[in-house]
Amino acid sequence: MITLGFVYTLMGFLMAGVAIVNFRDRSSPKRYNNAAFWGIYATTFLFGSLLPDLLNGLLVITMVLVMAIGKLGGAPPEGTTRADREASAVRWGNKLFIPALTIPAVTLLGTFTLKYARWNGTALVDPKQITLISLGMSTVVALIVGMAMLRPPRTAPIVEARRLMDAVGWAAVLPQTLAALGAMFALAGVGPIIAGIIQRWIPLNTPFAAVAAYTLGMALFTSIMGNAFAAFPVMTAGIGLPLVVSKFGGDVVIMAAVGMLSGFCGTLMTPMAANFNIVPAALLELPDEYAVIKAQVPTGLLLLVANTLIMYIFVYRR
Repeated sequence: MITLGFVYTLMGFLMAGVAIVNFRDRSSPKRYNNAAFWGIYATTFLFGSLLPDLLNGLLVITMVLVMAIGKLGGAPPEGTTRADREASAVRWGNKLFIPALTIPAVTLLGTFTLKYARWNGTALVDPKQITLISLGMSTVVALIVGMAMLRPPRTAPIVEARRLMDAVGWAAVLPQTLAALGAMFALAGVGPIIAGIIQRWIPLNTPFAAVAAYTLGMALFTSIMGNAFAAFPVMTAGIGLPLVVSKFGGDVVIMAAVGMLSGFCGTLMTPMAANFNIVPAALLELPDEYAVIKAQVPTGLLLLVANTLIMYIFVYRR
């Protein structure tokens, strides 16, 4: 059976390749630091499930030390000139979107079809992780499509991956780190504490009030934490499950799905989501580092209102 370990292995090989390319780049003054950082990150993906929790924790601490003390080097210069890239864009036109669009297309196809795939009566893909596994497979398919269509040098994918990861730097680790932090908060009982504080100041005696507190809380806590995956276990344990589901009889699936979307509204509006909002501004060399956030705030607020109404309309319908 193909499990989520397949995706971890893909990520591990990618990070290992980034580390190797960094190590071999003698022109980079920070090649050892970068190679160590991404190499350790690769180790957590490839062998994290086999290592003791203490050793995994020490690896993460080592990554922090490498980043904080030794510092990471920025992205290397691009391998082609601007004129070459513009000429290639003119030559290919909208066909350049084909590899990118392959990812959502194959992911959707896999999500709807792989649940029926069986081998000797056993599910071929873990039914609980079909979407994530399909996403991992789609990136491989998109890579093959891009290589076959554009025919770049064979080393181009890993070289460009190295350039992108070095440009993003430590922020690439944020989603995984913040998701783990959210799980820790949930285990520590932060959710019920937050729910108690909210209920002390806001009466949650109606179904709509519970829904609004959950969606707004998801957006607010995501803005503070920088990641909806960190906010989800806390707000769901504190408000979603005890109030929306248990007290008022809401549908847990609809509550969870729309709740995550509400959290993503907070992601659009916070500098804490550095990998989404600050890094793109740096990569695009925008004069205002908060330009991305300012452009996204109206959309984030409108989506938050829409998500609140959608949850209220559908979550209590059985």
